[in-house]
Amino acid sequence: MVSIFLQSPTCLTSQSYPFSSRSSTRRTRHGASPSLRVTASGSSYDVVVVGGGIIGLTIARQFLTGSDLSVAVVDKAVPCSGATGAGQGYIWMTHKKPGTDVWDLTLRSHELWHKLAESLNDDGLDPEELLGWKKTGSLLIGRTSEECVALKQKVHELSEAGLRTEYLSSDELLLKEPAVLVDDNSGAAFLLDDSQLDAHRAVAYIEKGNREFAPEGRYAEFYHEPVTGLIRSDGRSAEVAGVQTSKRNLYGKKATIVAAGCWSGSLMHELLKDCNISLDVPVKPRKGHLLVVENFDSFHLNHGLMEAGYVNHQSASAPGLDVEERMLSISMTATMDTSGNLVLGSSREFVGFDTEADEFIIRCIWERAAEFFPKLRDISLEDFIRNRKVRVGLRPYMPDGKPVIGSVPGLQNLYLAAGHEGGGLSMALATAEMVTDMVLGKPSQVDTSAFKVKGRCC
Repeated sequence: MVSIFLQSPTCLTSQSYPFSSRSSTRRTRHGASPSLRVTASGSSYDVVVVGGGIIGLTIARQFLTGSDLSVAVVDKAVPCSGATGAGQGYIWMTHKKPGTDVWDLTLRSHELWHKLAESLNDDGLDPEELLGWKKTGSLLIGRTSEECVALKQKVHELSEAGLRTEYLSSDELLLKEPAVLVDDNSGAAFLLDDSQLDAHRAVAYIEKGNREFAPEGRYAEFYHEPVTGLIRSDGRSAEVAGVQTSKRNLYGKKATIVAAGCWSGSLMHELLKDCNISLDVPVKPRKGHLLVVENFDSFHLNHGLMEAGYVNHQSASAPGLDVEERMLSISMTATMDTSGNLVLGSSREFVGFDTEADEFIIRCIWERAAEFFPKLRDISLEDFIRNRKVRVGLRPYMPDGKPVIGSVPGLQNLYLAAGHEGGGLSMALATAEMVTDMVLGKPSQVDTSAFKVKGRCC
């Protein structure tokens, strides 16, 4: 891992919401209407979801497929224009630690993703085509004796937690991934069941599934409509009845759910400013870059790869971190998507809501990847620039490293689901299940206590 400490200017203030995807039941498996947007003339629904990212759309889908409730999704922009569309799409446990608060949530979500892929296969459909699903396994690579000792311990912990995992020596790692530079100090933790998705394909599939419910009047989308305020049942009561947008009032008779990614904190501040409720949602944007090298044929990757330092790179999410510091860190991650493109990452930094690509960071990511894949050094700068694309996204960061999922204290029928940082796609299905269970009064599949709003945002 490479860490660079800089001071950033004051954070910009901007509003926008990320976008989402999800899946489960038979009704949505065969897709729905074409790519037309589904908008209804009505303004009253059972549930209003603010945010069309992976979290928001999967919450909508869970209500549609798991209940008889109607759902409206509202967003300032369109799906996949936020963190969801800029991500690498990995569904990995390799960098997670058993026994932590997010372990069960992530594990449950991965179980649901795997079930979805299997159900598509059972229906004679291709999960790779529909979701970009690839069960590649993942490799967490160490390059020092200290890192390899830690990886052996990690393999033991993951195995004890029930995951299929192996420790690979340098020779075994080279057999798995011939393009990786190894020496006597190299090794890897290999998780056989880790997988990856294409976020854009997954979102398109889920959105089509949601739209199957539109003819019944149970689903509508309101994109390019910023949310500007809350509607309360008698104007001043503690019961939230929906939201105001730039164009209309949208009523949610049973629940209003804010799932606006890194904009959730600033949005909640605006929505609650007249509510006399002391609530500070500390979700902040954490910017990341990914490089996509198109038509890549210099070598092939058989698995998803991540350097061991990525675990520390992630754990910079810690109480007391001064988010006014840029805190730039870069770690190697590498995957190949279903189109054969090489996807390289990744960076993390705090620069407010800035989404401009930074050439310095792009060069750092490329050079870091070349330390692991020597053949990248043979690619000329001109070829690299000509064939590259850059994804920039804003991860929804929470200081304690856990998403915030639950009801908002002091207001009835208002819920929050945000702060997944780089794990939105990975944790989406279990988050959606948890939220819908809360609203419907059902027992949760995962303990909700670690994710509550109360005590963390008050």
